Amino acid sequence: MSTNDKPTVIIVGAGLGGLMMGALFEKSGVPYTIFERAVAVKPLGSAMSIGPTLLPIFQQMGIYDDILAAGKYMTHTVAYQENQENYRPADYRPVEEFTGYGHYIIDRPTYYNIMLKQVPAHKIHFGKRVTDIIEKDDKVTIHLSDGETHEGDIVVGADGAYSSVREHMYEQLMANGLLPKEDQEDLPFSCTCLVGQTKVLDPEEFPCIKDPICQFHIVRGGEKPYTWITFTTAQNTLCWMVIHHLSKKTSKEAMEQRFRNSENSSEWGAAPAQTMCDETRNFAVNLSDGKKRTLGDLYDLAPKELVSKVMLEEKVFKTWHHGRIVLMGDACHKLNPAGGHGAVTAMHDAIALANLIYAQPTKTSGDITNLFEEYQEERLPAVIESFENSKIMSKLSDRGITGAILVFIMTHMPFWLWKLALQKTVKFRPQVGFLPNIPLKGSVIPVISPSEQKARALFEKQRQAASI
Repeated sequence: MSTNDKPTVIIVGAGLGGLMMGALFEKSGVPYTIFERAVAVKPLGSAMSIGPTLLPIFQQMGIYDDILAAGKYMTHTVAYQENQENYRPADYRPVEEFTGYGHYIIDRPTYYNIMLKQVPAHKIHFGKRVTDIIEKDDKVTIHLSDGETHEGDIVVGADGAYSSVREHMYEQLMANGLLPKEDQEDLPFSCTCLVGQTKVLDPEEFPCIKDPICQFHIVRGGEKPYTWITFTTAQNTLCWMVIHHLSKKTSKEAMEQRFRNSENSSEWGAAPAQTMCDETRNFAVNLSDGKKRTLGDLYDLAPKELVSKVMLEEKVFKTWHHGRIVLMGDACHKLNPAGGHGAVTAMHDAIALANLIYAQPTKTSGDITNLFEEYQEERLPAVIESFENSKIMSKLSDRGITGAILVFIMTHMPFWLWKLALQKTVKFRPQVGFLPNIPLKGSVIPVISPSEQKARALFEKQRQAASI
């Protein structure tokens, strides 16, 4: 199949999911262009965990060594009560036995820059806001705020929880009476979150950053409706996440405040972030060096551009595609970050779509619709599982009886049962079928997706034909 036979894809959004999509198209030869609303993307969040569910695809892409060099190996997470009474650490080392891969903590700006390098600069355009999307004559055209128009065969909405692509698609469905009631409702949220990262620290003043193992500490507030987390990085910085658990009334007030202070996104803006810093700066942190420290000590060492206040929305939309438009990542499923699945599910979406588009034989509307249906059918069960796991993990931070019960269960669970739970978290380790396969490792056999099988069959067929 020549490049001319493959669908031309317009990707809206240059977050982690959109960049993964572009990087995979770069490998498969699918023509694409990325348009991003922001003049420069600010990678929200402090750091993320990368492990067995993503490392095989990074090996295929040739960036595995870059990721490991930028990450800090993590073996345990340690949880405390605010009075510093600690629970039994959660041991993540069994995942290496299961998969042959460990877990690594990597700060988001570093990870984002690695992914950005995988997309040629001329294929990504910043400061381009989509104002309209029109389908006509087996093509789809996006209209931008600067007057430009761009035509393709497929539009991928990778533009986040407040997706403009989803908004345009849903408006059309609403007009035709085709949008389910659930998809007409607002994104619910019960938490706000302050995330950030310090500047590079002096190892003599902060000995914890010298440890080659990530120091990952979680503190549950006593009478405070907060949970706060700190972790070390390979860049000799400390990252944090401070979660404010809201009542329903507070959630409504927070929503109103957010829309007064920011544009249509999950981020509030600088003033509310500073207010939350002021409200939480006296919270104690344990950096395992015997010194009395607070979150304020970390805030004072953080560049302002690396501190953000964000909403933690939670929703899986029912409608992921219509016509030649398809959604991925937060645009169609927003997960609580407590489970650590949000960015991972977005990148798994990109892998599935890249496989299916690579194997797509024609550009007809009917075939495009079938492709999108296969994509949602494949991804939805895994997304729902991640969504439910994330909700459970978020309740570990609750101050009520539910949180207390879950913490008790987690900290008293027999190790064999913990290992069984970990096995379920690593069964999805997708690869793309159009690059050489990475041999399976470990004792847990991963699920091989239909999209990977379809792309692999075409890849092998073309490789055999080329060798004749």
